[in-house]
This record gives sequence, C-alpha cells and structure tokens, in this order.
Amino acid sequence: MKVIIVGGVAGGASCAARLRRLDETAEILMVERGPYVSYANCGLPYHVGGTIEKESSLLVATEQTFRNQFAIDCRTRCEVIGISPEQKTVELKDHHTGEVTTEPYDKLVLAPGAAPIRPPLPGIDLPGIFSLRTVPDARDMREWLDRDRTDRDPSGIHSYTGYQTTTSPQRAVVVGGGFIGLEMIENLVHRGLEVTLIERLNQVMAPLDREMARLVENCLDQHGVRMELNDAVAGFRHSADGSLEVETASGKTHPADIVILAIGVRPETTLAKMAGIEIGELGGIRVDQQMRTTNPDILAVGDAVEVRDFVTGRMSLIPLAGPANRQGRIAADVIAGRDSVYRGTQ
Repeated sequence: MKVIIVGGVAGGASCAARLRRLDETAEILMVERGPYVSYANCGLPYHVGGTIEKESSLLVATEQTFRNQFAIDCRTRCEVIGISPEQKTVELKDHHTGEVTTEPYDKLVLAPGAAPIRPPLPGIDLPGIFSLRTVPDARDMREWLDRDRTDRDPSGIHSYTGYQTTTSPQRAVVVGGGFIGLEMIENLVHRGLEVTLIERLNQVMAPLDREMARLVENCLDQHGVRMELNDAVAGFRHSADGSLEVETASGKTHPADIVILAIGVRPETTLAKMAGIEIGELGGIRVDQQMRTTNPDILAVGDAVEVRDFVTGRMSLIPLAGPANRQGRIAADVIAGRDSVYRGTQ
C-alpha cells in the first residue's frame, strides 16, 4: 500500500508517524511545500517575542528524522500541482530542482492547513506588514524588529528611505483580537513595544462570552495595550518619516513601525477542489467521522476541514494544532484498518 500525505506540519506529520507505527510495510510519502516539517507553529509568536530564543527549538522533527527514524519518504519544498482521482496519481513539483514527477497512490491524505486572510486593502503589501503562519514568517518578523530603521536593503525589496532615527521599532499595531493576535500582543509587549489592537467586533476572543472576554480586555489594559474595538482597518500608508500609518473605518489613524495581521485564516481547499471533493458550507473540506472526504480513497485533516462541534452538533472550522494532531492519528488508524472515529471538537 502506498500512502501520500500532503502537508507535513501538525495533522500531516502526526498521520505519517502514526501510520508507520501501525504498518511497517506501507510506502509512505509525505510532501511539504515549505522548508520545514513538524514544527511547533503554536510557538511562533513566542519565538518572535524571544521567549523561545532559538529557531531550532521550534523544530520537532526534520526531513531527515522522518527518513532515518520512520522510513518515510519526506520531501520539503515539494508541492502538489495536480491530482487525478481517476488515475489515483498526484503531480509533484520539486522546488529545489524544478522537476515535475507523477506519483501513484492507494490512499491520499490532504493536510494543507489554512492561510492567513489578507484582504485587498490599500497598502496591505507595504514593507513592515506581516502575517504569521510559518517559521520563515517568524524569522522575517524578528529581523524587522531587530534591525535599526536606518538599515538599507541592497536588494530593494524593503525600502527604509525617509527614516530619520536609528532606533528599532517602537510602535506596533495588531489587527485582530483572536488567538494569534493576543499571543502576538503578549510578545510585542514583552519586547517593549507600544501596542495598539484594532478589532472590528465589540470584544476580543469572539468565541468567549462577553463577560469572559472582558477579563481578557482588563488584562490587556493592565499591560498598557491600547484597544480600539468596534473599528475595522481601512488601509495602510507610509507617513512622512517612512514609518507606517494604519487607517480605520472610523477615520482614525494609528502610527506603527510594524503591523501584524491576525484577522483569521481561510481553509486551503485548492487541492480538494482539484480532486473534485465536496466543500462544506463554511468553506472547509467536508469529511465524515473517519476523516474521509466524499472520495473514499482521499482523507483530509487539520485546519482545512470542517468538523462537528461536540457541544452544538453543528459544523465548524477549528484551526488549532490539538484537533489537527488528533485527526491525523485517526486518519492513520482508518488507513490501517482500525475503526477509529473523530467525535468532534469541544
């Protein structure tokens, strides 16, 4: 049996390791389009803040670990560019060499994750505006925060022309008061920055009751975080000294040396659509309790799938590492012939 797993972070890596423990003879190929597999993405904000000092501390396992310890063919910087469910093949592009190959499968597991939302606002691509998803994203943020504003980038990718001071960034604006937004705020405050939070809702942490969210807001206030609730970002621009200005729908302008977009994430469903798999009403891949998609030979796990809320019984999107790891192990069980089910997220 040959199993191809697309995505090597939480759900994908858990599926690969679990499947090898259950089946010593299965041929397992795990591909990841980024440079790292099996890293602690929940620790990324704390690496930016310096609590997790070394980047290597984020890496749970490497490509070589999977190859040598688990006998799993693990390929980084390798992207799926085509799926043929009729032929049961995937087309892979190796970004190291540019080579395109075709691999057959018996079972295919999709674990592509979810991408940060970046709405088409004016100025959103200006240097100094970041989203956080991967280890390289965290590295870029640290480099931006660590360098003096008079630095010049000879490549011209980042332009600091107009800065009149040699101080490092002092002011941050975080857009979005969910999990990642609050963790980034904690770590930016830890680094000594003045932080402003912009949240379009009337509270932080939308899943919480208002009374509980108020406790979180009190904590933010005690740490000097300026909260702008009931307001949404309208655009970004450079100020006269070359720093950033964040404009909101209410007409306010907030100065910033760095902006973190933590608006939310959107399930990565391109591959599922390519394979003709059904997408749910919330925009995630539809799966059953055994993580099977509408194609019985293709399973899906992690941030890209819709799962049932254990309390309400309704479908939901839960982009968290814990559920993704659990789903990955269940998918491995099912492929290996075990009768495991995912009972929902609570």
